[in-house]
Amino acid sequence: MQEETMISYAMDNNIGVRQNHGKPPRPQIDTLRSPWNGTSRGRRVRQGFVFTLLRIAAAINGAALIVIVSFIFWNGFRAINWTFLSQPPMDSMTKGGILPCIVGTLYLGVGAILIALPIGVASAIYLNEYARPGRLLRVIRLGINNLAGVPSVIFGLFGLAFFVVYLNMGVSILAGCLTLAAMTLPVIIGSAEEALRAVPDTYREASLGLGATKWQTIYRVVLPAALPGILTGSILGISRAAGETAPIMFTAAVYYTPSLPRSLFDEVMALPYHIYVLATAGTEIEKTRHLQYGTAIVLIALVFGLNLAAIIYRAHLRRKRMM
Repeated sequence: MQEETMISYAMDNNIGVRQNHGKPPRPQIDTLRSPWNGTSRGRRVRQGFVFTLLRIAAAINGAALIVIVSFIFWNGFRAINWTFLSQPPMDSMTKGGILPCIVGTLYLGVGAILIALPIGVASAIYLNEYARPGRLLRVIRLGINNLAGVPSVIFGLFGLAFFVVYLNMGVSILAGCLTLAAMTLPVIIGSAEEALRAVPDTYREASLGLGATKWQTIYRVVLPAALPGILTGSILGISRAAGETAPIMFTAAVYYTPSLPRSLFDEVMALPYHIYVLATAGTEIEKTRHLQYGTAIVLIALVFGLNLAAIIYRAHLRRKRMM
């Protein structure tokens, strides 16, 4: 009886059926003039206002970046030449180039990532795939989040006390790389864990259903799917490691050395510390002003190049995954 009533109601509301039976069509609801129209208009106004604020914020950030980079380039482009890029500093660092600084920055940045990336990814795999939810896991994640906000000078003092003094590494590339790795580790763990969490559970279930072990599922299914997101964390880590001054001024960098490092236990010059020295402790600060800005240009270009290489590799992995 109920089904017959529903069928007759549906037929009675059908315009064609009503016309065939000589009945006038029922009045249709005008959605454009419904009572909700005002609410929808208000929502569109609020949405447009919020999007306008977001566009203004993005424009301010972009304009600030353009102004800063333009200012640095305008004041330092005269210093950029082949001698500047291929020779060590000379005459109390008022002449010559910054080759030892470039090499030292590359050693420290790449070395820090080579140490921090495997440890960070392994920690993220444990936290996301193996650790049981509970108080201990919440405490570990809280500690990681707090470490991500610790000032870099604190990591520098930690590296000085532990790596340089306690482990007797001295002021060296190895001590600096380990200090920078400890500083970038929370960022890499956080981004890697988010990338692993973004992999759908159906991937894991399908792999386990086909007979793969948990480790085979993680290694052959989950990690390849999460690798582009993990590389995002490594990009952030490279940027931070290459541009920091405080951690390396206690552990790896020196005021001046004319030779390139020959081992991991040698001290090095670095671009961030070189800029700091020229701007604050140089013998001819005003005379080396163009060298300061030129060194800043090289540092920006170096960080940009490292980031660009990682971004291109990440895009290649994403295209390969979609094929």
